[in-house]
Amino acid sequence: MRYLIGTMALLALVGLAPEAQAQGSFSPAIRVNDAAITPYEIEQRARLLQTLGAARDAETEARDVLIDERLQVAAANDLGITATEEDVAAALEELAGRGNLTPDEFLTRLLEGGVAEQTIDDFVTAGVLWREVIRARFGPRAQVSEADVDRAVALAGRTGGARVLISEIVLPARTPEEREANRARAEGFAELRSTAAFAQAARDFSAAPTRADGGQVDWLDLSTLPPELRTEFLTLPPGGVTTPLELPNAIAVFQLRALEELPPEAPETLAIDYAEFRIPAGSGQTAGRVLAEIDTCDDLFGIAKGLPEERLFREVRPVAEIPRDVALALARLDADETAVLPRPGGEAVVMLCGRTTALTEELDRGQIRSQLLNQRLQSYAEGFLAELRADAVIQELQ
Repeated sequence: MRYLIGTMALLALVGLAPEAQAQGSFSPAIRVNDAAITPYEIEQRARLLQTLGAARDAETEARDVLIDERLQVAAANDLGITATEEDVAAALEELAGRGNLTPDEFLTRLLEGGVAEQTIDDFVTAGVLWREVIRARFGPRAQVSEADVDRAVALAGRTGGARVLISEIVLPARTPEEREANRARAEGFAELRSTAAFAQAARDFSAAPTRADGGQVDWLDLSTLPPELRTEFLTLPPGGVTTPLELPNAIAVFQLRALEELPPEAPETLAIDYAEFRIPAGSGQTAGRVLAEIDTCDDLFGIAKGLPEERLFREVRPVAEIPRDVALALARLDADETAVLPRPGGEAVVMLCGRTTALTEELDRGQIRSQLLNQRLQSYAEGFLAELRADAVIQELQ
């Protein structure tokens, strides 16, 4: 992809003289090991995220994404992985296709939103490089066997279903240091095979409300859980423990106590309608007061009247696209039931509004294999990126 804007054009765009540039938009705002991120890049990435409709706090998310990309590109460089023009063009076409747009229509939309073509190119290229890094490092380990596909078709297919009886240990991860320490602890829990030992560890270390019960959770429909957990539970023996699952402010591991096949008529949950009402600390509201005033999801709109839009959102999403901590909470709820989740600087009331289920077409084994492989690679990718972050020297300069 050819960059549309040269250096002098960039200076004109932001209205800076070269002397001001060195100390302003193009001086480092963040250092990630030996790489720098500038305020201009942060501003551009925030515009990109806003145009794609993928950010609630665009600047904060832009900073996080750019830090991740610096680490991902460095990992590709270490492995000698490069992205060809054909790779980038194919990735751009795939990205545009998600919005039912052609690449040209997609680029036009972003450019009209004030996003420079170099920003688009950097974003797409980083994604291509990271995908190849994960395939190179973890592809052989993530292979799916015929037995894996058989079990997935039998237990999680649209012609049937399953439910699981699990226990959980949730460890806080509010700072990078706490996340690194508790990730190591969670990996140790993954070696436990005794339900008694796991229960004791839950009582001793878990931050979840279930700690008093040894981490035990009631039966859950497998289709309501995040995809990576479904995959693991389908291949674990009773007593087996999942790999650590990264959550926004925590790390969790789960032990499978039992798995039970449901009758073929059991529907799969395809999408979930839910609402999240955020309560900043010091706002004068509490989760308890909100819960006392609501009976249905529609009641939350009355609570949110006159407040900033970002305090309340309601969405219908496929299960795979719901944030993990929210998906885990929703899996335990019936319609109009609630859960309270921690959030940076406060808490949130999450309410299940409804589920969309279907019993439809026959499963395609190739599609199931691809889904299982992608889920495993995604799990490896998240774990590897968390390791890279833990090992990196990240400095906030502005």
